[in-house]
Amino acid sequence: MTLRRVLPALLAVLPAIALAACGERDEPVRAAGSERVELVLDYLPNADHAGIYAAKAGTGFQQAGLDVRLRTPSDPSAPLKLLSAGRADLAISYEPELLLARAKGAKLVAIGALVQKPLTSIISLGDKAIVEPGQLEDKKVGTAGLPYQDAYLKTIVDRAGIDPQSVRTINVGFNLVPALLTKRVDATLGAFWNIEGVELKRRDRKPRILRMDQVGVPTYNELVIVARERDVRERGALLRRFMRALAVGHRALRDDIEVGVKALVKANPDLDTKLQRAQIKATLPVFFPEDEDRPFGYQDPVAWKRYTRWMLDNDLISSPAGANRALTNEFLPGEGI
Repeated sequence: MTLRRVLPALLAVLPAIALAACGERDEPVRAAGSERVELVLDYLPNADHAGIYAAKAGTGFQQAGLDVRLRTPSDPSAPLKLLSAGRADLAISYEPELLLARAKGAKLVAIGALVQKPLTSIISLGDKAIVEPGQLEDKKVGTAGLPYQDAYLKTIVDRAGIDPQSVRTINVGFNLVPALLTKRVDATLGAFWNIEGVELKRRDRKPRILRMDQVGVPTYNELVIVARERDVRERGALLRRFMRALAVGHRALRDDIEVGVKALVKANPDLDTKLQRAQIKATLPVFFPEDEDRPFGYQDPVAWKRYTRWMLDNDLISSPAGANRALTNEFLPGEGI
């Protein structure tokens, strides 16, 4: 079946992608007892996880009756594999990674957005920095070698009206910043504007940053909390308590950023306190939905549908089947039945 024939089916099916109901429910507080939850992060502790550590350092998880154990993966592709194998209860991953995993048959579901907006960016430096996509022509762009990042670049280049053959991509793995600093590449696509972008700015390297959702890539949730489908069916009370506690942690972070700074640095003493403070401050707005009436963790089904269609159009997935029911908002504060 061609993508052109698959797409109408996707548009018909994906409105059901969110499982959230319209009703509201009271959120019980469970202080007595403690239920262990193994959460695998997507990477080493950093500003993206500040609210998680705030919830752990404060009373969020404790009041929810949860003993949350945080683990760092061996590589960013490991969390979903560990979760699928039953070696974790929850995992932090990326919307595109989840959709790719589901396309391969993984029975996993996003139960909440940790970061609402794309963090992935095109970053260049100095006086010859790239300030608009048209300047990518005849440039060398370093990527982490992820297929969807190459597709991001293709989308950006096509939108800018540039000959794709004029842009040379170089797989530099996760050495994006070193490749940029040593001028091995003219720009990178893959570093985060709130992490590497902030660090480069603090080092006075004059970074110019083009965010994915500002240059033609459909918006998506950079980081999501992922659970197994069977746990969505069978452990709803635990998932609801976890998401409620996570919301408490992020509200505490918004009220006092130092809660997250101190908790992160305690978890990883190698972190620079001032840098973490700057990175968390930059990240804080995208922890929360733009619509203040939406609960913490809200995932927009329409945006997911649009991004899934983009993945189909770019041959990253061959069918919408794996994307069906890829997310649910039913465990967010105030949601569910």
